[in-house]
Amino acid sequence: MTVNHHVRVYKSEEDLPREEQLAWKIAEVATDAVEVEQDVVDMIINRIIDNASVAAASLTRGPIIAARDQAFSHPVSTGGKGATVFGAPLDKRTSPEWAAWANGVAVRELDYHDTFLAAEYSHPGDNIPPILAVAQHVGADGRALVRGLATGYEIQVDLVKAICLHKHKIDHVAHLGPSAAAGIGTLLGLPTETIYQAVGQALHTTTATRQSRKGEISTWKAHAPAFAGKMAVEAVDRAMRGQTSPSPIYEGEDGVIAWMLDGKDAAYEVPLPATGKAKRAILDTYTKEHSAEYQAQAWIDLARKLHNEGVDTTAIASVVLHTSHHTHYVIGSGANDPQKYDPTASRETLDHSIPYIFTVALQDGTWHHVDSYAPERAGRADTVELWNKVTTLEDAEWTRRYHSNDIAEKAFGGRVEITFADGSTLVDEIAVADAHPLGARPFARENYIAKFRLLASPVLDDEEIERFLELVQRLPELTAAEVAELSIIAKPGVVASEAVTKGLF
Repeated sequence: MTVNHHVRVYKSEEDLPREEQLAWKIAEVATDAVEVEQDVVDMIINRIIDNASVAAASLTRGPIIAARDQAFSHPVSTGGKGATVFGAPLDKRTSPEWAAWANGVAVRELDYHDTFLAAEYSHPGDNIPPILAVAQHVGADGRALVRGLATGYEIQVDLVKAICLHKHKIDHVAHLGPSAAAGIGTLLGLPTETIYQAVGQALHTTTATRQSRKGEISTWKAHAPAFAGKMAVEAVDRAMRGQTSPSPIYEGEDGVIAWMLDGKDAAYEVPLPATGKAKRAILDTYTKEHSAEYQAQAWIDLARKLHNEGVDTTAIASVVLHTSHHTHYVIGSGANDPQKYDPTASRETLDHSIPYIFTVALQDGTWHHVDSYAPERAGRADTVELWNKVTTLEDAEWTRRYHSNDIAEKAFGGRVEITFADGSTLVDEIAVADAHPLGARPFARENYIAKFRLLASPVLDDEEIERFLELVQRLPELTAAEVAELSIIAKPGVVASEAVTKGLF
């Protein structure tokens, strides 16, 4: 059962008690000691496996190397034992905010983990690195970690359901700072007052523009959620020391809603679990089978299907993808970004180009997290020729389904219309990705494990793969010492023992 919390802007002379503010309501959810239900526990385990999968595949990529070097430039802070960093030995630790940073970048680099799309979009698995880092640092056990992660997922999904950021060109990690702070608060058993202050600080420090996902997309795309997680850890630390935050952060006359979102006349209905009701929002989320923007998942599956049916790509005159507003304007031709058709564009840009992704998946009948983005693949002459024939159009019905609150009709695909040189046409459609809970082949534990084995095998020894899988699947039973080992250790030589990059620290 959820309760909608009405949120609007208040003038300074209006009285808005803290107990009626959204940040306080979020903190109350975080302090509600309701038990985590078994299906939620199972999905949390799946998502920790999923995060480790994509982190393993990213260990040797530039942004991860730089973030890891930054993390190990900082010693373990005095308040605990420190936290592990993906790829490094378990006894090589750093301060929790820097572990959250390094691991957050590793998880997000390939854009290959879980997703939730509603009024806003998100990757709720971004909550895991900061909450896990704090758990390791303070010596929390598996049960406490599960509770913290359930809160992190719950708050982010609830905010994403209600408050749109992207239409105001605010990056979606503005919902992540508050959710991670709330999750850390649950993990630590902090009082409502402290979590309230941490949520406000985390939001205040993580609002930024969407330029990180526009035009020529930079390496900051992976760093943005890691920064939000790092800010959440630091916000909790400050709040625990008695420091306060701007208030009311959402509803204030000069607050986030008034000046960054829908303005002084705005009103939102934010769904939060009623007191005593389980936090189950993680079950509304879904992961990726393919390493690409989530709105591309279903299109890759449809392209794969058409390839297997023998579509002659050399005879195509045009391809039009009729899809949702978001897909058309963010990763489609409606973005009006010439970089989405540039064969020399960065990987980050190509994974936000549905014309490119559909072209390659249609030609190859598959999608690979490295090979499909290789410069030689993007620059292939026949690919560039077909790529420039692919456009998107917004379709009102697909937009409606994209924003539907009914999970049975919520859709992230669309209808493809292919016109061939001889004038004949082919029309097909897909609503959700094959791996979606309502798709052709919904992801289950064995799929998460298979994804982990596939992505980890080049960089982890077989014994390490088995060690991690055995450990994580006992998550609620883990002792604090075992939680401290909840990371992955790379094969010798994969991760440098000394810093590779040089910066200020």
